[in-house]
Amino acid sequence: MQYITYYRVSTKKQDLGLEAQQTIIRNYLKDDDEVLASYSEKETGTKKRVQLELEKAIEHCKQTGSTLLIAKLDRLARNVSFISTLMDSNVEFKALDMPHANKLTIHIFAAIAEHEAELISQRTKAALQELKKKGVVLGKPENFNQVGRDKGVRTNKAKASNNENNRKAKAYIKSLLVQGLNHSQIAKELNTNGFTTSRGKRFQAVQVQRLS
Repeated sequence: MQYITYYRVSTKKQDLGLEAQQTIIRNYLKDDDEVLASYSEKETGTKKRVQLELEKAIEHCKQTGSTLLIAKLDRLARNVSFISTLMDSNVEFKALDMPHANKLTIHIFAAIAEHEAELISQRTKAALQELKKKGVVLGKPENFNQVGRDKGVRTNKAKASNNENNRKAKAYIKSLLVQGLNHSQIAKELNTNGFTTSRGKRFQAVQVQRLS
């Protein structure tokens, strides 16, 4: 099997570094596999994403008929521009942290991430405007009364439903339900592919049922 490897390095501490990604791919490769070339790039600290190395890797895949090999797709699947570039290329890819991921799966992830970002922005703006209409001076300690605390509880519940782990799991669950898997089978698939609950725990059938 011929591969072109692609690495994405972020400044965020919780993300896998270059060496960790290289180790994952090295452990995956078989003796008869061949890596024709490797490309890596570092994310910028802004919303603008420079993807020159990704484009080079994709073009190399097209020229050689190779498969694009990615160590960790999880975070990249939330980058709409990355997914668009990957899907438009029509190259075959394999993500080692999500071996069953396909173009439909990652497109769902990207769409959810984009939609949630828009909703959060809209809700935030609307909430601030409403407070201003009521004459509330934002940031004052006296605003932290019981009403504020109750609102905080509601906010925490909303955060749980919009939790990043839950959103990703929901998208994957939907794709597996379409394939006819039951809740127990889906929980096994989620755990096998590295998904975790909102609290970082392994999935059980009952949790799959709640998210489906």
